[in-house]
Amino acid sequence: MKRMMTITLLLMFVITLGFSTTSSTAGKCMTCHKEKTSGMYKQWLSSNHATHNVTCFDCHTAKKGEPDAFKHEGAWIATLVTPKDCGRCHPNETKEVSESYHAHAGEILDSKDAYLAHVAGGHPIAVVGCETCHGSKVIIDERSPNKLSKLSWPNSGIGRINPDGSKGSCTACHTRHSFDKAQARQPEACAKCHLGPDHPQKEVYEESKHGNTYYTNIDKMNLDADKWVVGDDYNVAPTCATCHMSATSTQKVTHDVGNRISWTLRPPVSKRKDNWEAKKENMQDVCSACHEDQFVENFYYQFDGVVRLYNEKFAKPATEIMNMLRKNGRLERQASFSNKIEWVYWELWHHEGRRVRHGAAMMGPDYAWWHGMYDVAQNFYFDFIPEAQHYNDPDVNAYIEDLFTKHPMHNWLNRPTSELKEEIRSGELQKVYEGMFEEQE
Repeated sequence: MKRMMTITLLLMFVITLGFSTTSSTAGKCMTCHKEKTSGMYKQWLSSNHATHNVTCFDCHTAKKGEPDAFKHEGAWIATLVTPKDCGRCHPNETKEVSESYHAHAGEILDSKDAYLAHVAGGHPIAVVGCETCHGSKVIIDERSPNKLSKLSWPNSGIGRINPDGSKGSCTACHTRHSFDKAQARQPEACAKCHLGPDHPQKEVYEESKHGNTYYTNIDKMNLDADKWVVGDDYNVAPTCATCHMSATSTQKVTHDVGNRISWTLRPPVSKRKDNWEAKKENMQDVCSACHEDQFVENFYYQFDGVVRLYNEKFAKPATEIMNMLRKNGRLERQASFSNKIEWVYWELWHHEGRRVRHGAAMMGPDYAWWHGMYDVAQNFYFDFIPEAQHYNDPDVNAYIEDLFTKHPMHNWLNRPTSELKEEIRSGELQKVYEGMFEEQE
């Protein structure tokens, strides 16, 4: 409270004189916005930016001739504050972000995700849906008062493509204008985008023991601390930031959110990341702040087993069947997603398959099974396979016949229940899956 009173008195003095620690322009910004956008002003006033004399003009200043620069109250400013702007004070963080998944999320707008939104939905939903999370390509409109097109602003998507060539939006995680570190450390900061049927990290976290312990002990998380090292400054639970970004006793804070991820779980068939062994060790180091080594090793043994099971039993066969149908010219319509089997296959891997993998990765058993592998199995056997057989393609029919009669993971469909139960009790059926727990070439 004393700190806040000191800052307030200082700024009142600054504004009364008509200048700030930066310039008289900054003083004008604060004087006007205190009246016209008081919420924005108060957010800034309580921020570390205000404490360190970082003003509105410091962040929003622009040079004449820049694509999004416009004249406002006698000064050249830009509405957009890009990673390049933030990088003037935060160069290391900006570099890490530029190399991360987050900075490249806007590039997905050319993928099937955006394609589906445009053709099955329409442009307005692509703007509000896809681009709001992934980031829009900011369009300059000379007729707009702030030079930004209504089609691409407002937008704080994590991979926003900015007019200055930078990619990303720092405010996706560090919400303006307080940029509170405590807020960015909490799982809700990630929950705008990481939720829903295809990547339910928010929901998985909430059902996990990590989430349960966090929400019931949030007052013990020391979220406002300047130094925030897991196992040292807090220990009751991890958040998304803890595992993917924040410091440990041996690792510095990183804004490269892929630096601790050993699998990519996004595509139809999961793949190991480049340099995955080192990235796995990075994440295991985080786990080891609270768990002993054998616990961590055994968790990965189980998690990796689920990923390989999904890959081998469902993802690879389904993908092979789709490739055969396309190669043999069996799909009735030319446009992607104009055939039912494409939707069935899409949901198999893009929705249900991701839920399996994310549930296993984040210790969410309900998402790993009931919202995950259960749905994958039902879809594969009783939706996808019948749709594939509908085309009566000789190659596809032979592949499916071989799969269901000879493959030990699939031939259960044609065997008596009593025989299968006996093999479960004896452990024989489990032996079919022993290879799933070992690294495969």
